[in-house]
Amino acid sequence: MKRCGRFLSMAASGAVIALVGPTAGFAQESTGSGAKGVSGMTTGVGSTGKGTTDPLADLRKEQGRLALEGAINELKQRTQLAPLAAEKARLELEAAIARLKLEVRLAAIQTEIEELTRKGTLLQRRALAQDLERKALLDTELAETRIKFERAKLANDLAMQLAAGKARETMQRQQEMQLHLAELNFKKAQLDHRLAKLNTEISLRERRDVWKNRVNADINYTNEPFKDGTLTISDRRIALNGPIGMDTADHIADRIDYFNNQNREHPIFIVIDRSPGGSVMAGFKILKAMHGSVAPVYVVVKSFAASMAAGITTLAKRSFAYPNAIILHHQVLSMAWGNLTVQKEQLRDLEEWWRRLAKPVAKKMGIGLDDFIKEMYKHRSTGDWIEWGDRARKLKWVDDLVETIREESYDKNPDTLPVVLPPRRHPFFAERVDTNGRRYVELPRLDPVDGYYLFNPDNYYRLAR
Repeated sequence: MKRCGRFLSMAASGAVIALVGPTAGFAQESTGSGAKGVSGMTTGVGSTGKGTTDPLADLRKEQGRLALEGAINELKQRTQLAPLAAEKARLELEAAIARLKLEVRLAAIQTEIEELTRKGTLLQRRALAQDLERKALLDTELAETRIKFERAKLANDLAMQLAAGKARETMQRQQEMQLHLAELNFKKAQLDHRLAKLNTEISLRERRDVWKNRVNADINYTNEPFKDGTLTISDRRIALNGPIGMDTADHIADRIDYFNNQNREHPIFIVIDRSPGGSVMAGFKILKAMHGSVAPVYVVVKSFAASMAAGITTLAKRSFAYPNAIILHHQVLSMAWGNLTVQKEQLRDLEEWWRRLAKPVAKKMGIGLDDFIKEMYKHRSTGDWIEWGDRARKLKWVDDLVETIREESYDKNPDTLPVVLPPRRHPFFAERVDTNGRRYVELPRLDPVDGYYLFNPDNYYRLAR
């Protein structure tokens, strides 16, 4: 604002404004205009009619005053601008010095740039040469690689063509195999259909055979199985055949327990087809199982019961036999060994067994034990008292004679069943041939204080050595 040098002055009349600037001409023009304005105003005043003052003289005075004030203001302005001019000169000088220093610095930088440019050009040329060398080497390697690639590509194309050819051949073979397999599957399906049809027919036929080979009726259990000479045996049946051993006793006792657990009212049947007797100890175990059974245990003799088997028959709660069945009683068989004292002890044990077994039989017959023994030797010198079933009934060896036995337990066709032998704990009771060509059966070793009570007239049963 100071440099502009504008000043505002208000005249006392409030109508003249003078601007004093760097040029006097502007002031003069302003003065002139102001004079005109004053003249106009003076004229206006003069028109009031007060005095005869010369307006031009007043204007001239005013003009002179204003010119003087303008000069004074200009002088003041110059005085005020002098430090600024000096400052400007100083600044211009400093700027020139800085410009010279900058030019010197720029010249050094330019020199350094030119040096660096020269060195960079040299390095660039070297790098370019190296690049050209590397490029040439790479071009050579690239050319070789392209050649190898082309060769590999050709080989690969050839391999792909061969593989495609093999693939087509393989696919064709697969299609042929699939077609063949489909034909085989179709034939197999036809055969499976035929086989299924045959299996169905076979299954149906087998079921028919099973139906035909089964008695498709329930067993009629009754507490009185004997009626009008006919004995009906249910499936509560236990077979007793062959020599009697401890395994036989266990087999029978287990089934007596089972049938009692199943039902304690319907009778249990021990059926003897043929038994020569056997171990006294085993026989007594069977008798104790029979007598301890809640369900009644009946003994049925179809063909032959001797010795221990005859004792089991006679001492049963109730026994049955065919009229032509044979029952044989005799004394206990003795096969002693050892010194005389040992043999006496064995004889005493054997006599006790005989007493325990034969005395109840003699009692049932209504005679004494000694009479029972006499009758044995009276009927046969060997002491083997043999009687037919009808005669045995009169002697009370058997309770009832039967004309017909109906086995209801045979509800399957026997011809369709495998032969199952009772399990044995030892390999005895199998028929063998001795060095003389005679057949025999080897009896197992007895437990201590046991004895054999069986019919053995021809030494067919022999003790194991």
